[in-house]
Amino acid sequence: MLNQNELQMKKHNFSAGPSILPQEVIDNTAKAILNFNDSGLSLMEVSHRSKDFQEVMDKAVALFKELLNIPEGYSVIFLGGGASLQFCMVPYNFLEKKAAYLNTGTWAKKALKEAKGFGEVIEVASSAESNYTYIPQDYIIPTDADYFHITTNNTIYGTEIKHDIDSPVPLIADMSSDILSRPIDVSKYVCIYGGAQKNIAPSGVTFVIIKDDALGKVSRYIPTMLNYKTHIDNGSMFNTPPVVPIYAAEQTLLWIKEQGGVKEMERRAIEKSDMLYHEIDRNKLFVGTANKEDRSRMNICFVMTPEYKDLEADFLKFATDRGMVGIKGHRSVGGFRASCYNAMSKDSVQALIDCMQEFEKLH
Repeated sequence: MLNQNELQMKKHNFSAGPSILPQEVIDNTAKAILNFNDSGLSLMEVSHRSKDFQEVMDKAVALFKELLNIPEGYSVIFLGGGASLQFCMVPYNFLEKKAAYLNTGTWAKKALKEAKGFGEVIEVASSAESNYTYIPQDYIIPTDADYFHITTNNTIYGTEIKHDIDSPVPLIADMSSDILSRPIDVSKYVCIYGGAQKNIAPSGVTFVIIKDDALGKVSRYIPTMLNYKTHIDNGSMFNTPPVVPIYAAEQTLLWIKEQGGVKEMERRAIEKSDMLYHEIDRNKLFVGTANKEDRSRMNICFVMTPEYKDLEADFLKFATDRGMVGIKGHRSVGGFRASCYNAMSKDSVQALIDCMQEFEKLH
């Protein structure tokens, strides 16, 4: 006889975040919540300063450094507050007089807005006039800026910067939604940050990679909790860290290593996104929203073609009834968004493609 789990339809989780995690990460975290490291205590109730949890923190940092080949002289810290808190922590710690920002979407715009409270902010380029359908290419980074800030992947609009920019000034990047999906040259950046709820962990923890000697160059007072040096000096333990998400992050990093590392994640990302974009371009019912050369591998955005626009709600229900979860596009774009983070399987992408082809035959 089939049990309840077997009777349930398989769900394909295309949510933009919080998003899909490897099943073994979910299983291992669930076990640790019930009994952490055979201690008889839940992960949720152990001291963050206990030897057992310190090992988790140390492993997470070491795996991050190993997987991204982070050079000497950089620190990895885990904080609360999401990437949104980093929008003010970055200028607090790095902006003395002037900063430059590339405006490629909602989150880039929010980061830029926060920075204006700390000094002069130059918007070097923006794709807002086309509803952020492309990544600007021809812009000049002011050489007297304290730093240049980019958002590498734009979850809402489905565009992505897939290379490490050569910047004449210190480079800072919000990599919330594409971290660990491709190799990066960390030495080109003084700070990389992001919310972990896309490719690393459940929501509640933020990773920050910082070049140590880039700090201490602003003259303003920085509140203790907003000072990166506070958290570097205390190993992310100045205050109680988000213990459960950090444990899940450590498990995800271990999973990535076991799967073949970041290079393998990139290979899979290219394969999955190419599959889905090929179907979007082939299928007469759908059209992609981002410029082809700037299409994101993580967040694949598409809409119904104008002549089939009235079928949008029908397709959403059709796909949802077949187990597709979280494919409704952001309200500012409409249509559909299939987020294909590292833990998304090729089989699930194929299931969505099958769904699109089946719907095409009906119409």
